[in-house]
Amino acid sequence: MEETPGNGEKMPKQKRERSSLLAFGGAAALLTLAATLGITAFNAHTKNRKKKYLQGSKVRANLSASEILKLADRIISKSKEVHDAVASVPLDKVVTYMNVISPLAELEAQQFPLVQSCVFPKMASTSDDVHKASAEAERRIDAHVLTCSKREDVYRVVKAFAARGEWVNAEAKYYTQALMRDFERNGLNLTLTKTEEMQRLRVQIDELSLRYIQNLNDDSTFLLFTEAELAGLPPEFLKSLGKVADGKFKVTLKSHHVAAVLELCEVGTTRSMVAVAYGKRGGEVNLSILEDLVQLRHKFARLLGYSSYADYAVNLRMAKAPSKVFEFLEDISNSLTGAATMELSMLKDLKRKEEGDHPFGIEDLLYYVKKAEAQQFNMDLGALKQYFPVNLVISGVFKIVQDLFGLRFVEIRDAEVWHSDVTVYSVFDLSSGELLGHFYLDMFIRERKYNHTCVVALQNGALSTNGSRQIPVALLISQFQKDASGQPALLRFSEVVNLFHEFGHVVQHICNRTSFARFSGLGFDPDFVEVPALVLESWCYESFTLKLISGFHQDITKPIKDEMCKSIKRWRYSFSALKMKQEILYCLFDQIIHSTENIDMAELFKHLHPRIMLGLPMLEDVNPASCFPSSAIGHEAACYSRIWSEVFAADIFASKFHESYLNQYVGMQFRNKILAPGGAKEPIEMLTGFLGREPSIQAFINSRSQCQL
Repeated sequence: MEETPGNGEKMPKQKRERSSLLAFGGAAALLTLAATLGITAFNAHTKNRKKKYLQGSKVRANLSASEILKLADRIISKSKEVHDAVASVPLDKVVTYMNVISPLAELEAQQFPLVQSCVFPKMASTSDDVHKASAEAERRIDAHVLTCSKREDVYRVVKAFAARGEWVNAEAKYYTQALMRDFERNGLNLTLTKTEEMQRLRVQIDELSLRYIQNLNDDSTFLLFTEAELAGLPPEFLKSLGKVADGKFKVTLKSHHVAAVLELCEVGTTRSMVAVAYGKRGGEVNLSILEDLVQLRHKFARLLGYSSYADYAVNLRMAKAPSKVFEFLEDISNSLTGAATMELSMLKDLKRKEEGDHPFGIEDLLYYVKKAEAQQFNMDLGALKQYFPVNLVISGVFKIVQDLFGLRFVEIRDAEVWHSDVTVYSVFDLSSGELLGHFYLDMFIRERKYNHTCVVALQNGALSTNGSRQIPVALLISQFQKDASGQPALLRFSEVVNLFHEFGHVVQHICNRTSFARFSGLGFDPDFVEVPALVLESWCYESFTLKLISGFHQDITKPIKDEMCKSIKRWRYSFSALKMKQEILYCLFDQIIHSTENIDMAELFKHLHPRIMLGLPMLEDVNPASCFPSSAIGHEAACYSRIWSEVFAADIFASKFHESYLNQYVGMQFRNKILAPGGAKEPIEMLTGFLGREPSIQAFINSRSQCQL
C-alpha cells in the first residue's frame, strides 16, 4: 500500500558524506564481497558529529509535541497568506502564470514536507504526547485544506487564467486543469443552492459510510463448537480461543478466526455455519444503509453533471468510463472461465473423495484450495521462513533495485531519526552521481507504531521557478519482529513479497522527475499507482531472486533449493482463475450499484453469483452487500482498480523483464518512461511508449490460465 502523495522541494548540491556505501558489480562481485549472497556496507562510522538534517530535505524527523503544533500553525498561516495573495489578483488586469499558478504550485511543493513532519509522527513515535499533537496538527491542517478547497475567490482567479489559454508548457496546463477540476468537483461552478445541497449530501454520505463500518466493527457475534467440530485446526489456534462453561470453543467473526476455520477445518458443517454467520454481518441494517448511501452518491454526482456516481468516480481514472470497466471485467472473467472450470472440477473431486456426495459450496473453496496446494506443492511455509533473515532479504532487494534501475544507495550514519531502529539512505544516479532523493527504513515492531507495511511520501520532487529541483524523500514503515535476543528475525514469504512491493513504491517515489509536486512520487493516476510496485513484486517468484535473498538462518551461504524455487513460482498462480472470478464478482457488484439507480442489491447478488462463479449458488440467507466495506468507503465504484493494475503489471513484466531480470537497459527505460513522468502524463501514453504497443490483457490471462494441478 502507499500513503498519500505530497510535494517536494529544491536540493542544494550534495556534499560527500562519510557513510556506508551500498554498491554492486553483479553476482560475481556480490559473492566476492559477501558470501552471504547479501550486500556488504562499507562502514565509515562518524564520531562526535552533531545529528543533522538530510541534504535537500525539509522533513523534520524528530519534533516535540509543542514543535509540531507550532509548525502546523505556521503552515496554515503561510497557506492563507498565499491564497489571499492569489485571490487579490485583479481580474480586470493581466492574470499570469507567475502571479496565479506558480505561487500555488510553489506552496504545495514547499509545504508538503512540513505537513508530513507534523503528521507522520503519529505513525512512528513512541511518545503519547507526540501522538496526540500529531493527530491534532492533522485535524487543524485538514480543516484548513478543506476551507481552501472551497475558496471561490481563488477559483475565480485560476479560472480567469485558464480561460486565457496561455500555457507555459504541457505540464503547467495539466496542473492548471487539475486545480480547476478540484475546485469544480467541490461545487464552485454551481449555484449557491446547489453547492449547499452538495455539501449537505457529502455530510450525509460520510455519516452513513462510517456507520456502516462501525456496525461491522461492533459485531460481537460468536459461535460455539466442540473440539471435534473444529477438527483440523492446529492446537495453538484452539488455545487462542475463549471457552464457555461446557468446554466449547468460542469462534468469533473476526477475520483471523473465520479465515482459519474456512481454510483448515475438516468438518464441512462447521465451515458452512461460520461462512453463513460471516456473510450475515451487518444484516438488514447495513443493507439499508448501503442502499441509502448509493442513492445519495448518485444525487451528489448528478449535481456535478454526471449521470451516476460511477461516472463521477471513474471519470478521473485511467478507465475513464464505467462502460470501459464493465468491458474490462467481463473480458477478464470470460477469458478465465475455461481455467476456472478445470480448477473447480478438481476441487469438487477432492471434496467427493473426502466427504462423499455432499454438493460443493462457496464455503468449501478455501479449504479445498488449501488442501490441493498442500498435496501438490508440499510447501512448508514455516520451514520456508527459516531461509529469509530480514537483513539478507533487504540486502537482496537493494541489489536488485540498484542493478536494475541504475541507482546507488549510501547509508547516512548521522542523520536525525526518531528511533534507533531507523536507518536512512541517500539515492544517487549510478552514472551521473546526481543525488535523486532519500528514504528512511523503519522496519521493526514497537509500541504505538503503525501496524502495517506501507510507504509514506515525506517530500515530493518538484522543479522550482528558478530552475532548481527539489528532491523526494520517502519512508518505508513496517512491523517486522526481532527475535528474543533483539536480533532481526525471519520473514514469512508473504512479508518478503510485501517488502518487494513496498520497495517498488520507494523507487517510484525517488525516480520521479515531474515539475509539479502534485504529480510527483505517488501522485500517479489511482488506476496506475500500484503498477510499479506490482511489477517489482514479480521478482519474488523467480529462482534468481529467491537464491539471492535467501539463506538458512544458521548458515546463510545455503539458499533455498531449486525444487522449492520452482514450487514457489507454480504456487503463485494456483487456482488463480477461480480466485480472480470471485474477486470480479464483487467488482461487478460494486460497479453496477454505482451505475444504476434503485437496484435490488439482494437480487443482484443472487443473479451475479452463479453467473460468474460457474453455477455455485450463494450461501442461504446471506447478503454480501451488508458486509462489503470496500463499497461503503474507500473504494466505492473503484473496486476494479486493483485488477486493472495487476493486468498492466503482468504485461510489463512478461514482455520486458521476463528472462532478463537485471537488464539495466530495460530498467532504465522503465525508470525514464514510467517512473519519471509520474502523474504528469496519461498512463496509457506512458504504457504505450514503454511497451511500443497498446497494452494487452493476454499476459495476465496466460499467467492465470495454466492449470497447475
